Amino acid sequence: MNITITGSLGNISRPLATQLIAAGHHVTIISSNPGKTDAIRALGATPAIGSVNDEAFLATAFHGADAVYTMVPPDFSAPNYIDYVAGTARNYASAIRVNGITRVVNLSSIGAHLESGTGMISGLHQAEQVLNQLEGVHLTHVRAPFFYTNFMGNVDMIKHRGIIGSNYAGRLLLVHPADIADVVAAELQQPGQGRQVRYLVSDERNTSEIAEVLGAAVGKPGLPWVQFTNEQLLQGLTGSGMPAPIASLFVEMGTAVHSGALWTDFDAHRPAAAQRRPLEVFAKEFATRF
Repeated sequence: MNITITGSLGNISRPLATQLIAAGHHVTIISSNPGKTDAIRALGATPAIGSVNDEAFLATAFHGADAVYTMVPPDFSAPNYIDYVAGTARNYASAIRVNGITRVVNLSSIGAHLESGTGMISGLHQAEQVLNQLEGVHLTHVRAPFFYTNFMGNVDMIKHRGIIGSNYAGRLLLVHPADIADVVAAELQQPGQGRQVRYLVSDERNTSEIAEVLGAAVGKPGLPWVQFTNEQLLQGLTGSGMPAPIASLFVEMGTAVHSGALWTDFDAHRPAAAQRRPLEVFAKEFATRF
């Protein structure tokens, strides 16, 4: 098969491309960074260098593909982040439509069933709606929760303040990017069955357990999880240089985590248990970055 994937050489797309190439498929990797060209070729893939904001480029990059993997790369410089996500989905839909592609696997998020109140996830809700308008396409939305790798952003907090936390506490669903790559690879090599939502969770813990596991991995047993107020989180994010509109979306997403609103559709459609990478596997990776 000819398969085009977005996401450059990120935590999902690199292992995804490696799996697909090993299975004998011809893979094209879209990246906005010309500096990734040689690394993409070294994997055995074909580079397509351009912007997901460029509809004409995507139409060319998707040409000849039997299947595509779509994800919206974060762009916190976008004037309106939600509009950026929805606009990127429209560009994908146009390229899919003009090329007559019939198999699409789209990376979405747990909570994308909600139209609003979920911060930046509401953009992925809109993206799903855009792609759902495609006709004659076997479309799978892979809804993933909190990436383990997001905890890399807490390294300085742990080192210098001896805590880890956010504006939520309690239940948290987690996923390893490599588990996403595994599932997307399997889906792309299957014909698909109309329009589907597939939930993917690697582990389910409460935040105090997460702090305990990560703390133990970095030599800080008893590391506490601290729930910040919304105002404290907003101040911390903007103080570190994050644009205020983006920081506000993170705060809103955290409130949806804490209330449990983010998990409601997952709980109603919980998938069968599968062997995934638990938190302890990631904790070893986390320790190497500490």
